[in-house]
Amino acid sequence: MKRRSDLAKCGALLAIILIGWAGAALAAGCRLRLVSFATSPFPYDGIVPESGKPFLDTMDGTRRGHTSPRGGIYWEDETYSDRHVLLAIPPQFNPRRPAFLIVFLHGNKVLLARDVVARQRVPEQLVESRLNAVLVAPQFAVDALDSSAGTFWEPHRFAQFLDEAAEHLARLYGNRRSRAFFYRMPVVIVAYSGGYMPASAALSVGGADGRLAGVVLLDALYGESDTFADWIAKRQGFFFSAYSLSSAAENASLQQKLEAANIDFVSGLPRSLRRGSIAFLAVGDVPHQDFVTQAWTTDPLAAVLRKLKPGS
Repeated sequence: MKRRSDLAKCGALLAIILIGWAGAALAAGCRLRLVSFATSPFPYDGIVPESGKPFLDTMDGTRRGHTSPRGGIYWEDETYSDRHVLLAIPPQFNPRRPAFLIVFLHGNKVLLARDVVARQRVPEQLVESRLNAVLVAPQFAVDALDSSAGTFWEPHRFAQFLDEAAEHLARLYGNRRSRAFFYRMPVVIVAYSGGYMPASAALSVGGADGRLAGVVLLDALYGESDTFADWIAKRQGFFFSAYSLSSAAENASLQQKLEAANIDFVSGLPRSLRRGSIAFLAVGDVPHQDFVTQAWTTDPLAAVLRKLKPGS
């Protein structure tokens, strides 16, 4: 009964966030906040690593824009200037016990409030999982067909982002003495769809290797398989990829790379996700756009989070 009550309380708070992007929503122990970060993925005025070309590659008067391979020209002021990051601390969080920091990397055509909160119900699924964890979800390209990682392409920027997140989480929790705990929390990257590109950047140049406990891909392997294979080979954490037909080809490619490197993996969702475990779950013909809420089960993110064992 308490579990349903917690979910209902968080559900009410989600509505508050949707109204005017409210700064803070505090009630009944469930804390949600949209915060402007200095180390956000955007704005970004660097290069695109694969091409070596400037990210902002087009001009219209004084207006600067980026040419997305799938979406065409998007303008910096509309698409690449949002510094907001969603923070969530669920009712079950206890800093006196081992815990995880979940970093959710969204896909294309996303707004944090409309999609991550309301449509995909990511904070709600964290509550539902009962995992002792907090959530951090940065905004990437705003409502666009673009998977660009922005400043996460820069060396050590992901680690700096995590440090700033620790400060904001301590404020949201309401106890500045908890800062050290948030700075030390093991990190689990959860990427959906186009979130594979920021995830790859975080693994390859993010500078947070010592904190990364694992990677979860939810229909999110559309490239960068060499980066994921290299990270898996280091055996620094767990790796789990669930996928529909949409990303089946790239998942097969990654599995072939692991087989060639004599790295064992299993098919299916394991009993638990621990350091060194590697698993792939083929879901079949399910809608990609609903994968975070309806895949092999209802609320698949919550199902995966239940497999995590803090402190293991």
